[in-house]
Parts: sequence; C-alpha cells; structure tokens
Amino acid sequence: MNKNILIISSDNTGHGHKSITESLCEQIKKDPDINVHVIDGFSLGGSALLNIGKFYGPITRKSEKLWEMVFQFSSDYPAFINISIEALIKKNFLRLLDEVKPDLILSVHPNFNGSILNILDKQSIKIPFITFIADLVNISSLWADKRADYIICPTIEAREKCVEFGVPAENTKIIGFPVRSRFFRNSTNKKESYKMGTPLKCLIMSGGEGVGNMKDIAEILLNHFDCKVKIVAGRNATLKEDLEQSLKSKYSDKVEIYGFTKNIQDLMFDSDIAFTRGSPNVMFEAFSSNTPIIITGALPGQERDNPAFAEKLNLGVICKDKNEIQQTINQLLENDAEKLNEIINSQRKYIKSQAAEEIIQFILKAEVQLEWKFEHVVL
Repeated sequence: MNKNILIISSDNTGHGHKSITESLCEQIKKDPDINVHVIDGFSLGGSALLNIGKFYGPITRKSEKLWEMVFQFSSDYPAFINISIEALIKKNFLRLLDEVKPDLILSVHPNFNGSILNILDKQSIKIPFITFIADLVNISSLWADKRADYIICPTIEAREKCVEFGVPAENTKIIGFPVRSRFFRNSTNKKESYKMGTPLKCLIMSGGEGVGNMKDIAEILLNHFDCKVKIVAGRNATLKEDLEQSLKSKYSDKVEIYGFTKNIQDLMFDSDIAFTRGSPNVMFEAFSSNTPIIITGALPGQERDNPAFAEKLNLGVICKDKNEIQQTINQLLENDAEKLNEIINSQRKYIKSQAAEEIIQFILKAEVQLEWKFEHVVL
C-alpha cells in the first residue's frame, strides 16, 4: 500500500531546511511505495507570511542583534507564535491535507510545529506528526512541542534541551544529522592525510548569501602561507565582483572566486581546510566531506554554541578574530600537521552516513505504530 508523506520545510529561511529536506527525499524516492509532498510552510500563509520568511536573509546579514531578539522572543512566547501562524495558514493547510491526504506529517521547521498541531487538535484530525530538529545545541522552544508524536534530534544536546522544555524523553529519538549523499566521499576520492610541503588548499565560504570577512581572510592566507584559495561569494554578486577586482589582479591564479554553486561538495573535496560560519548544515556537509573547518563566527540564537560543539568533538577549530588566523593555521600544521590530521580522523569516525536513511526508516515504523494506536484508542 502506498504511503503519503507531507514534509513541511522552508525555501527562504537559510538553505539548511531545504538541504535537510533534499537529503530525506533522496531516501524516500528509493521506495516506489512512498509518495512525498514537500511544502514551504511560509507559502501556506499567503504573501504576508511568505514575505516574513524572505526577511530572514536580509536580517541575518545586516543585523545579527535584531535576529537574536527575534529568535529569543519566539522561543520565550511560543504560544503567541503558534496562534499567529495558525490563523494565517489554517485555510490553506486544511486544503492541502484534503489534496495530499498524508499518512504522516514531518516538520523540519520550528515555526510550523505548534501551529499545525493546533489545527489538527481543533479539527480532531488524527495524523502522525513527527518533528526533525534542524539545529544542534541552541534549541528554540518552538521545536519542543509536547504534542508531537516524536521529535527526532540530531545531537544529544538537542535532545537534552527538548527534555528541559518538558518533552517526555521517550518521545525523542537521537539519530543524527541528514546530509545529501553527494557530500560523502567514495573509494575514488578518499581523503588523505595532509602532507607537509604541499601547497595548502583553502576554501572560504559563508553560506548561500556570501557574507563575512572573506577578503581579509584570503589576504592573510595568501600573504603568509604557500597556498591556493577558493572563495564562494554565494548569491552576493556585488561581493563576487569586489573580490575579483581586489584579489585576482594581486594574486592571479592563486585565488579563484565563485558565485552561488550547486557543486560545493567538489570544492570541499579539493580543500585541506574550509573557513565557514557555524551553520549546522554547512558544518555537517564539511564533516561528511571530511574537510577540517575553521569556524569564524556563528549567528546569534540557534547557532551560538555550534562552534564550541565542533571544537569539543575535534571536528574543527574556532577562530573568531582574523588577527589570529595565522596562529591558528600554524597550530594546525605544527608537528607534521598533527592537529589537522587528527581532525580528519575525528570527522571520519563521527559522521553518520546513514542518518537520512535511518530517519526515514524510523518515521515509517512509527507511522504504522501510531496509526494502530489512533485506531484502537477509545477517546
């Protein structure tokens, strides 16, 4: 019998939700008996809510302090957020349910957990509802709605936060962070230990929008090390042009500038070190590609403790101050690049390549159990 899965995601609030959805859909599509329907939750609220979602990029780029306030407010007042979004999406969501007739709903965005559960409760609709938390350590209370049948956590820290918010421990499941299959190396491009004396290949990136001190980082690397630098400016065309004008003429073929690219995994595979911010998605893609990372910062709120998470597990190092980049690189390379190669080995041991597959197996098994429960429990 065919199963219909409805995934609530987002196209505009960072690329992480979309990437997680893509990794899960890769696994779902391997089973011909499963139909998957993905919806941008913000689109359910019409242009008003969709425009709110589109503000995420500009706010996080231009005013991190404002974003921190937004994040904290939504976590402190989840009922207000849930009721507000419920009012905006109710009509379209009920229409969507009628069209898709899902056997299970999987949410990978915090803004739609409580609002959808409100609608299901008020309409007395029994559909298994499972949440996958897309953050690592700093979890908003919007993720931790106790009415969800299960909450899948990518880390121990995320699970502990859910329990702290009052979610029963038995309703949580730690599986791992799903990453798209193209970020995992195969036998033909296996990561080798870094050998001293070879030019250091560095990748500088900062998400799809392309922000950060990319030029400064590149100049420090090129002025002090035997290296080649690749920079991903993302969708920021102005930044890409500025970097080309300021760096290409001075460093020639030692530097390459890219705009938004769908083949970021190839750049990771070809790099000894990647400079990035603390985005969960980008961090785990780097871990999966077995590329040591230097974390230059993190978005306040949901990313605040991600750098420390990576450093604690020896998956990368933190370098918030550009003036410390030279020292950080030297520390990674001393004693025949001992620290750099330790990170490579730690990533190899830590990463869970089957996370997406295990998440899908879990929700399918849970769906069967929950359907039985709904059919046999007398209300």
